[in-house]
Amino acid sequence: MTTTHPSSRTQDAVLSVRALHKSFTLHSIDGRIVPSLHGVDLDVHTGEHVALAGPSGAGKSSLLRCIYRTYLPDSGSVRLRTAAGPVELTTLGDREMARLRGREFGYVSQFLAAPPRTGPLEVVAATGRRRGLDRAEAREAAAAALHRLNLDETLWDVDCGVLSGGERQRVNLAAGTVEPPRLLLLDEPVSALDPANREAALALIDSLAGQGVAVLAVFHDMDAIRQLASRVVFVADGRIARQGAPAELLEAVA
Repeated sequence: MTTTHPSSRTQDAVLSVRALHKSFTLHSIDGRIVPSLHGVDLDVHTGEHVALAGPSGAGKSSLLRCIYRTYLPDSGSVRLRTAAGPVELTTLGDREMARLRGREFGYVSQFLAAPPRTGPLEVVAATGRRRGLDRAEAREAAAAALHRLNLDETLWDVDCGVLSGGERQRVNLAAGTVEPPRLLLLDEPVSALDPANREAALALIDSLAGQGVAVLAVFHDMDAIRQLASRVVFVADGRIARQGAPAELLEAVA
């Protein structure tokens, strides 16, 4: 049976979300308030890959951005278990939040935000350094990640701004997974990739579970969810409607 209840292993969760609400005010139109999330409860555990499924506009990406605090929730709790103990992300200061983003958890969106005139190798290596690697280790790890995602070495020192959409997406995924953190948020990370590079990216994401990384991901591709997810959470109208094993839940919502 699928269930709308959060996992009973709350104390062991890497990520615990409780009663999360988020709305948006459309100042440029007439000031109307548009609700996005309505009391979301969710746990994600070490080595677990949780896929968020549901229609466009259901609130999946808003949930990821509230966890990463690109969006500030209206109310509710987002708690991350770190090496030093649990941390409430919704009330954390900006400087400490930036430190945690560098070391404890990461976010891979569909789009790469890279400094001007910076190449892929440096972008990925910089993330490795933020996660505790020294300069030489970071460059080695960055090179390995870019190789694994089939990015040609001739592009490694080219300004990321001139890369194709698929190339930028692979750089973004390489940066997110280099020296992977304990929690990784993925928002459509393979949407711009051709079939061969998509399979390489999915294989890389699949390997994270064996490294103990907790993954919370948005995919619109049901095949990717079937391949990667250990649990599927179906989101509708800003609420968790149901959750369960991929085969069970995807058959129920097909």
